[in-house]
Amino acid sequence: MILINLLPHREAARKRRREAFFRTLAAAALLGGLIACLGYLWFEAQISAQQSKNRFLQGEIKEISTLQEEIAALRARQQAVEDLQGDRNLPVHLLNELVRQLPDGVYLSNMKQDNQTVTLQGMAQSNERVSELLRNLGNNSPWLVKPELVEITSATVSLSSNQRDQRRVANFTMRIGLKRPTDAQKAAADKALATAAQSKG
Repeated sequence: MILINLLPHREAARKRRREAFFRTLAAAALLGGLIACLGYLWFEAQISAQQSKNRFLQGEIKEISTLQEEIAALRARQQAVEDLQGDRNLPVHLLNELVRQLPDGVYLSNMKQDNQTVTLQGMAQSNERVSELLRNLGNNSPWLVKPELVEITSATVSLSSNQRDQRRVANFTMRIGLKRPTDAQKAAADKALATAAQSKG
């Protein structure tokens, strides 16, 4: 006996292929979504780790800048203490140098110090004596620098109660700079080296 299949087998095969295609498509979509989700989570973890590193580095940078400020403040304090210790003996050196460098016929009436600058006021028997004082202060002193004549005026002074016995004098005002002990010691050492070199040559 011959069996004849009257069912639409082509449509059934087509339907099976369509269902297999949609199952494959759904599986691919599910797999793609899973991969995208895993990629998102991985990128989120990387971003979070990088942000954590950035926060750590910013904290360290702030700490370093704070340390640098503290170091600068400590250096400034150290410099101030060294300057105070060095400046402690400056008045002694100043008075000693003035006694040594003051020529005969020059008298000081006022002296004022402002930081490293000293203003001198006084009188001299002549303008030449003032010039000599300027030369002495500029060339012969390791503690005094840059003498500068501010003003010189002519005046007369009475030598006794008798008004006829008067003498002309030169009133002057000058400024000089004070060297700190370290600078003065360096200058003295340089001068000694130059003198030794000249004596050898």
